[in-house]
Amino acid sequence: MRIIIVGAGEVGTHLAKLLSRENIEISLLDERQDRLGDLSANYDLLTKVGNPTSIHDLRDIGVNGCDLFISVTPHETENMTACLIANALGAKRTLARIDNYEYLLPENKKFFEQMGLNHLIYPEVLAANEIEESLRTNWMRYHLHLCQGALELCIVKVRGSAKIIGQSFASGIYNHGKYRIVAIKRDQETIIPRGADSVEENDMVYCVCPKENMEFMREELGKSKREIKNVIFFGGDRIARKAATELMNEMNIKIIEKDRELCTILSDKVPNALIINADGSDMDVLKEEGIQDADAFVAVTDSSEANIFACLAAKRFGVRKTIAEVENLDYIPMAEGLDIGTVLNKKTIAASYIYQMLLDATVRGVHNLTTADAEIVEFYAKEDSLITKHKVRHLDLPKEANIGGIVRANEGILVNGETQIIAGDLVVVFCKSHVIRELERFFK
Repeated sequence: MRIIIVGAGEVGTHLAKLLSRENIEISLLDERQDRLGDLSANYDLLTKVGNPTSIHDLRDIGVNGCDLFISVTPHETENMTACLIANALGAKRTLARIDNYEYLLPENKKFFEQMGLNHLIYPEVLAANEIEESLRTNWMRYHLHLCQGALELCIVKVRGSAKIIGQSFASGIYNHGKYRIVAIKRDQETIIPRGADSVEENDMVYCVCPKENMEFMREELGKSKREIKNVIFFGGDRIARKAATELMNEMNIKIIEKDRELCTILSDKVPNALIINADGSDMDVLKEEGIQDADAFVAVTDSSEANIFACLAAKRFGVRKTIAEVENLDYIPMAEGLDIGTVLNKKTIAASYIYQMLLDATVRGVHNLTTADAEIVEFYAKEDSLITKHKVRHLDLPKEANIGGIVRANEGILVNGETQIIAGDLVVVFCKSHVIRELERFFK
């Protein structure tokens, strides 16, 4: 497979690094040499300086016949133009990063496909969707609907009040069949639990659960329900705008943004929200705007450092739910160690979406998890595939993979060692990122 990525910004570079570990021929094009740096020396990919909309440069990098052409520069028009040219020059599929929500509407999909734009991605909208979900299910750090809601992935920070603290997986305490812990994040280590392992205080546990059992799981994990009514956003970018628009009829929204011109736009786009033209990193401003009475605080400025420290400040004022957009991947472990709450990274969200397109047809969906070097993958079990030959305990799956559940006849079912997977099942697997290709052979 041959893939061309245009734009060596944060999204393009992260995606190129992610894909370079696969058996894929990757080429990365950007107008500036300083963005490309020494990527070709450190990763298995080709870099080239060139203009994304130059016919000559696109031909020179080999766009004709490439399996996927991805344009993720910061400029929507440039991305769309590059994809149109690439399509005309023989690229098999194209994907453009955009910043116009109208283009994502279902009625416009066929129009863009006819033009030669096969896929459109708006990372800020994907991040906003995660913020909305996180505020609605606020006792978790992260919540994801799997298999169209047949199963749920819940990531929860375990406190000392949890009933399961210190209980080994071999003890039988988890044999209730209500939820399944597929992984544990302890400090910076992601653990696929075995019989001798146990859950300890301050662990982050990754649970797969049918929706009807979520209350049981919440009680087992020692978490309490909290209603969120008052939300403060620090930063008024597109992520905040989209999330606030969706939430403003359910919650009282206040957006603190220091750019006056952007405040004017927000007043028009989010009419039910209170827009404050001030610096949200100023503690006096936060106190004046009632941070002590907020149920949730969401920091989405373009500065990872400012977002982290603002969430720390919000915690000091007693805010229970905090969410930080942390675009610098190196800062994510630090942010988790500081216990600032939910951490978002739109690069990993975008990469997960794109990566899904490159996998075998047996894959229904891939969800990249910001807080772990891991993915949740939804596989289809085919007739006579290896996954259907034995019970789960005898499958000899990679050690860094764990089956969480299956969907059979639209019903979410948790698995155990005695479960027999059959053709037609949709299988939910938690795994380290590098073993996805190894797992594919079980489902072919």
